[in-house]
Amino acid sequence: QVQLVESGGGSVQAGGSLRLSCAASGSFSGYTFSNGCIKWFREVPGNEREGVSGLYRYGQYTYYADSVKGRFTISQDSAKNTVYLQMNNLQPEDTAKYYCAARASCNQNLLSAAAEYFTYWGQGTQVTVSS
Repeated sequence: QVQLVESGGGSVQAGGSLRLSCAASGSFSGYTFSNGCIKWFREVPGNEREGVSGLYRYGQYTYYADSVKGRFTISQDSAKNTVYLQMNNLQPEDTAKYYCAARASCNQNLLSAAAEYFTYWGQGTQVTVSS
């Protein structure tokens, strides 16, 4: 099993920055974070969960949604079983609840996959950006 815990959300003004963390624990967490895909999604009430950024094989392969390219950076600390999402130049349209998800059996093509392809989920952390 893998447990994911997100942190780092909060309220910022447009142009500000936040760094989200996704920490994994559980018997299968090491394998999943070493061999699987880790991906950040975000959700606004009434909308589908949207893929934001993901990585595979310690960041050898990465994915970014067009809306966040150049502003968000995903990274991994394998020693801590933690994935980070550095979010710069935040805009009001980035306001959402952000979720970390993981899939143990993966490849680079699945980085762009929709939410239903991911097995493990955290509880989410709220990001609010005011104009």
